[in-house]
Amino acid sequence: MSEGVPVAVWVQPGTRTPMVGGEREGVLVVRVRARAVEGAANRAVIEALAAALEVRPRDVTLESGLHSRQKLLRVLGEVGEIEERLARLRRPD
Repeated sequence: MSEGVPVAVWVQPGTRTPMVGGEREGVLVVRVRARAVEGAANRAVIEALAAALEVRPRDVTLESGLHSRQKLLRVLGEVGEIEERLARLRRPD
């Protein structure tokens, strides 16, 4: 375990089809159904990223971008495994 891996994301709230993957402006894209109302989208982003990286939601924290589509999160866990999973998610299908 370490201090965690920083993960920059671009969020698209209110989408019909939620997903984590691909890149926009060099950062990971996270699409969530939740609207950006009262923190619902932020919670959905944390849950979606945790599921995609196979970690617990409590191991993902929002560091910056509370009210922005561009966010910086930190993911706790085995650094090598997290970085490998991130690389797979960023690759286009």
